[in-house]
Amino acid sequence: MKKQTSLSRENYLERIPLPSPLIPWSVDEEGKVTLEVKNKGFMNRLAQKCFKRPKISYIHLDAFGSFIFPLLDGERDLIAIGELVKDHFGQEAEPLYERLARYFQTLEGYHFIQWKK
Repeated sequence: MKKQTSLSRENYLERIPLPSPLIPWSVDEEGKVTLEVKNKGFMNRLAQKCFKRPKISYIHLDAFGSFIFPLLDGERDLIAIGELVKDHFGQEAEPLYERLARYFQTLEGYHFIQWKK
């Protein structure tokens, strides 16, 4: 019999996201969030020298992401964030939790967030 890990028993929507402490971010006067990603590593340094690529990439989040990112306070789980998104965007956010889960999987894949333990 295969042993289950604690992660497999955990409900994804009950997870609590936090912004990565390694990625600075800011909110402009219009409420748009921008993440500052440092391009590190050998290939990035090579591209910076040879192709004049930037040392920092600025990732501008859309309205959905710009609303969500400041809500990552270490207290709210995805269910609570989803309720706020639904109140703010209404029907435009549907299918809400599928979209929210996919969004956080993308953020996690790029290491823009981490999960509270």
